[in-house]
Amino acid sequence: MSELPHLKPLHSDETLSEAKLAVFERMTSEGLRKSLAPGLEHSLKTRPDGTMLDGHHRVYVLRRRCEDVDSLPREVLAPDAS
Repeated sequence: MSELPHLKPLHSDETLSEAKLAVFERMTSEGLRKSLAPGLEHSLKTRPDGTMLDGHHRVYVLRRRCEDVDSLPREVLAPDAS
């Protein structure tokens, strides 16, 4: 089984929406992880190199809680997808 690449933000943390962060900070870590699960509309989506295309705010909140986000299941999209 191959190891997943580390998650990398597409945009800097400074561009994250404070309003979205406030909503996600009220969620439990388990709730955030479940909301990122593959197959959901707004699942964690990445490029093959680990660059995140969807899930930035939730991953940011989980990282601040010292959660291991790099092991999260994700939907890996084709390199030209965005």
